[in-house]
Amino acid sequence: MTPTEKVAYIKGLMEGMDMDTGKGEGKVLAAIVDALEDLALGQEDIHDSIEELNDGLDAVSEDLEQIEDIVYGDEDECCCGHHHGDEDEEDEYEVVCPACGAELVLEEGDLEQGVIQCPECGETLELDLTEVEKDEDDDSDEDDDDYEEYDDEDLEPEE
Repeated sequence: MTPTEKVAYIKGLMEGMDMDTGKGEGKVLAAIVDALEDLALGQEDIHDSIEELNDGLDAVSEDLEQIEDIVYGDEDECCCGHHHGDEDEEDEYEVVCPACGAELVLEEGDLEQGVIQCPECGETLELDLTEVEKDEDDDSDEDDDDYEEYDDEDLEPEE
């Protein structure tokens, strides 16, 4: 039973008891029931407003989620469109078999073995990690290449 229904029940009880609401205790009880009725109606209005706000908030939340999907895309997908997954996962390397031309995707653990067998043609491939290590070293120096070195002569004003 809602508060409004409870107040209506009490009001009905008072009417059924044929209480004199013009004087004494009947007048006090009638005033209390009227106050309770006002409170119950106000509480009902507040409840309805909260429901409307929640519905509006849900709609805004859904719209925001759609915008985030458009702006940020899939969490595992980076700006270049590749799925890189978690940083904890091993790096993958693409290798082309010189015998059949098949593209193989190897993980770092495969490279460390130094030798693999091509699943397409069965050719044994010896892997040379020196190029991979050289590329990783080059990547760490990239930030240093962004700055040029200047001599004191370069800073003097031109005439």
